[in-house]
Amino acid sequence: MCECVFCHKERIITDFVYEDESVMAFIDMDPINEGHILLVPKQHYLDVDEIPDDLLAHLMIVSKKIVTALKKIYNPNGYSIMQNGGEFNDIGHYHLHIFPRYNGDGFGWTYSSEKNAVNSKTAERIKLELQLLS
Repeated sequence: MCECVFCHKERIITDFVYEDESVMAFIDMDPINEGHILLVPKQHYLDVDEIPDDLLAHLMIVSKKIVTALKKIYNPNGYSIMQNGGEFNDIGHYHLHIFPRYNGDGFGWTYSSEKNAVNSKTAERIKLELQLLS
């Protein structure tokens, strides 16, 4: 039996904003900005590449509705949708962060001081792998 907190709705102690037969959305316990939502599939998955295409499409459709609601309620300068995978998924259950963004809100990407090269070899390796997956 799965011990993941997101697999047990009764363990989620924040307010729900959306639910249907396959996904649920609720307020993040540590919000970046007011209105920060987590959208999760009810079935346990760790990474995006494990999720069936129809469920993944449904997650995107629901995320679009959430963004529309957040824009109407908060009138933000923008929004972010992000997901961390593998070891960077701190819950161990696939979840999308969806939150309104504002100029000067302090949220941003951080980079290593080490410069990474961008080149055609990188693009070619990824392109070939994607062709194999098609």
